[in-house]
Amino acid sequence: MTSEGGATSRQQPLLVLGKITEILDAFSFDRPSMSLGEIQQTTGLPTSTVQRLVTNLVQQGFLDRNGDGIRIGIRMAYWAATAVKDLDVLSVVNPVLRDLRDETTETACFFRPEQNYRVCVAIAETRHALRRDMYVGKVIPLSAGSASRVLLAYDDVLANRILSQQLEPMTDATVTEADQARSLLARTRADGYAITTGERESGASGLSAPVFDSAADIIGAVTISGPTLRMPQEQCEEWVDLLISHAERITRTLGGRYPA
Repeated sequence: MTSEGGATSRQQPLLVLGKITEILDAFSFDRPSMSLGEIQQTTGLPTSTVQRLVTNLVQQGFLDRNGDGIRIGIRMAYWAATAVKDLDVLSVVNPVLRDLRDETTETACFFRPEQNYRVCVAIAETRHALRRDMYVGKVIPLSAGSASRVLLAYDDVLANRILSQQLEPMTDATVTEADQARSLLARTRADGYAITTGERESGASGLSAPVFDSAADIIGAVTISGPTLRMPQEQCEEWVDLLISHAERITRTLGGRYPA
């Protein structure tokens, strides 16, 4: 009996940790603050369990409470910063891109800004025979495409530099008027993603979402791209939540946060 009791006592903390993990995982960038009732509904845990664990988590700094609102505690940011100090961004990005490729069957890429361009720094290529020409190291102007729009939407300095220059058309659908481009950037920031069709390459579509660091600065854009015949507007819209969740996964793993 002592042995069985010992086994039970050793297992019990793991059950508690599982419940704590469920509570912490309930928070997301589009739901950064919740009430006790909302946490209970999201996790499905008993109300008494949620109340007890949340109270303890607040006392320990894992969570912060402001009135009825509860959010991830600032103390967690210190641990996150330590965890990701020497973390290679691409080691986080690549498996997420592969998952995104497998779920959509289309090419998934990660772009970073470099001066007046964006560069593909990671890719999980589609297995379809018909595909867009994309590879690691490809350099693309920041004036066209969904990834460019996302990168500019969250970087005012970069956007002002690009839009102060002549915007050269890459296709008939390329936006070349600065005022129109600024309006589209504002919409992208409000939406949290961008969809474009034929802006950079005729007959091709792209869907992109941002990734942020711990200072809430954009560090890159996750993109799903492919032929418009497989990615019409309706299909792109269906993939918005999927894309955003994968971009958020990278941001969270890197200890990043969304801008206020």
